[in-house]
Amino acid sequence: MTGKGMVWMKKRKCNMRMVLYELRNLNGNLMPHFFGIIFPNFMCYFLAQSVGSGVPAAMRQEVVTTVVLTMTLVMPMAIMLLGYGAIYSQEVEREIPLRMHLFGLEEKSIVLAKIIAHFILLTIAFVIFAIFQLAVMDIQKPAPLSLLCLVVSLYAIGVIFLVIAHALANLLRKFSLTFGITMGLYFFLMIITGMMGMRTEQLPEGLQRVAWTLPMTYISNDFIDFWQGGSYNFMPFIQSFLFLAAVAGLLLLFSLHKGRRVVR
Repeated sequence: MTGKGMVWMKKRKCNMRMVLYELRNLNGNLMPHFFGIIFPNFMCYFLAQSVGSGVPAAMRQEVVTTVVLTMTLVMPMAIMLLGYGAIYSQEVEREIPLRMHLFGLEEKSIVLAKIIAHFILLTIAFVIFAIFQLAVMDIQKPAPLSLLCLVVSLYAIGVIFLVIAHALANLLRKFSLTFGITMGLYFFLMIITGMMGMRTEQLPEGLQRVAWTLPMTYISNDFIDFWQGGSYNFMPFIQSFLFLAAVAGLLLLFSLHKGRRVVR
């Protein structure tokens, strides 16, 4: 191949073909589909039925809405943390990104295609969840700004967990280690932020302090208070986002630094 041809290959950017390839690759892994689409819908239905049946009829709609709000958090965590972490760590272990780079595909273009593909799946998961819950659940109608706040928050959480998964895959470079850590982190966060039926206030004091540094805790515990409008102190919620984003950013920087040392 001529030098001109090599230069052309190195300049290949993210395009629709790469995104479609990543979508096919994503569809070949059932984990994000199960944990990100099937699991939250059925978990939400069964939790709402069991919890809702034990409260007075006047409070049932609010309780069911709280369960639905809580279960929305499962989707960005499952698809971005578990799904992306599992797929990308397998590729890193097999050195697929390096091989694709040799064919003229920039690493940032590959990662961008993966991000777009995962956000497409996340959006599909949100749509399916909304349709299913509206069809089978009696949910309080939200105020437009409250709904917008929830959607933006869920996508922001998805971005943060994708960064964490990407950093862990590059640091560990083993599918088994990455999968084990992300799966453990996934269930640990579900427990302490109130997604497994136990409220944060029921946890030991130390775990409560950890939980309140995470934005998921505020969504599962507080969002019902302004779901239909009203005032809300967003400062602790924003601070929790900044904290989690800082952790993800530091983890990513450390993985990039370690990656440069490995290359040298």
